[in-house]
Amino acid sequence: EVQLVESGGGLVQPGGSLRLSCAASGFSFSSLTMSWVRQAPGQGLEWVASITSRGDQTSYADSVKGRFTISRDNAKSTLYLQLNGLKTEDAAMYYCAKGWTQEAIRWIQAFPVQGTQVTVSS
Repeated sequence: EVQLVESGGGLVQPGGSLRLSCAASGFSFSSLTMSWVRQAPGQGLEWVASITSRGDQTSYADSVKGRFTISRDNAKSTLYLQLNGLKTEDAAMYYCAKGWTQEAIRWIQAFPVQGTQVTVSS
């Protein structure tokens, strides 16, 4: 059974930082491209970042480029997202997903996961 369990969310002030984690099991994590996707209240799913299976290539949405960093530890089957310089508009539920960019959104729509909530407020 495929399982993706996100953690690390919380309440942070604007300009603050968080590190999200996604523990994967039930599939060959190290062989798959992975992504982070987010959804703000009342909004649709938004792709955030992707990383290739070996971590040698990454891609970011323009809205987070330069502030967020995606990484992975294949030995631990864990995906990470470092969020720096958080803005109020970054507040959302964050999900990890299989796939590259828009493919990850389609995967989330087919296989919903629990997510971790990020709240940015002073």
